[in-house]
Amino acid sequence: MLTHLTIEQCSYQQWAWPDCQKIRKIVFIVEQHVPDLLEWDVADVKAIHLLVRADARPVACARVLPDGHIGRMAVLKEWRGRGVGAALLQYAVNICRELPVAQAQLSAQSHAIGFYARAGFIVCSSPYLDANIPHVDMVLKLV
Repeated sequence: MLTHLTIEQCSYQQWAWPDCQKIRKIVFIVEQHVPDLLEWDVADVKAIHLLVRADARPVACARVLPDGHIGRMAVLKEWRGRGVGAALLQYAVNICRELPVAQAQLSAQSHAIGFYARAGFIVCSSPYLDANIPHVDMVLKLV
């Protein structure tokens, strides 16, 4: 577990946004071969972006949309399996609890279904491809 973990909120116009972009580029575009055109979208403009720092170093990010959709969760490879993703997901869910929505929702890569299920999310769709990666939709009831 980490001892010096901080999570910051920002918009795409604030200083932490470039760090979020770098993490997403490394994880999604470089590691997972997601095309640039699919990674960046207009939802970034209206999202609450979350940046995780470990000892001041950017190590993970995610975004929360006004409809309660959590997405673009990315943890740098060397920080996976150390509690960063779980802390980030819980923070994102807490933001969703403050929104006027009944559930948090996300599109999970198939290999991460167990991770989200441990946080209480349940699968609510058939498998599908997004950026040529198998996904399922998952929800977490908030009320």
